Amino acid sequence: MSAPHKGSGRSKARSAARLGAVQALYQRHMEKTALARLLDEFHQHRLGKEIEDDQYADAEIDFFDDVVSGVVAREDEIDGLLTAKLAQGWTLARLDKTMLQILRCGAYELVARADVPVGTAISEYVDVAHAFFDEREAKFVNGVLDAVAKDVRA
Repeated sequence: MSAPHKGSGRSKARSAARLGAVQALYQRHMEKTALARLLDEFHQHRLGKEIEDDQYADAEIDFFDDVVSGVVAREDEIDGLLTAKLAQGWTLARLDKTMLQILRCGAYELVARADVPVGTAISEYVDVAHAFFDEREAKFVNGVLDAVAKDVRA
């Protein structure tokens, strides 16, 4: 389930890659899957495949790999940026596990993907949030990522 996307095949492929990256990182978090195995599993069995009658959109594989690998490689840095933007008394551990991965992916793009405009990165992960959550949580994603962007994209 994902929000409808207007635009080019490339933007749809990137949107699919973002959703896949959140799912892959969630799986890694829950099952402690090794990165290489995780990427291979998603390449072989998830991205662009049909699962239980749901057709997964073709994803931009290199972009998916970069987001997943980048979040893993820079997790401490990203978590530090996110923690600084949470309300007092909140920790990353208190967040829903899917929400945490959405925020990590969005923060990674803001930090490391200068080729992705701030507005695109934020709105894409707000769209991902809508696939899993209600409007309140989507607004939370928007607010946290907007605050991260102000720090890292001066």
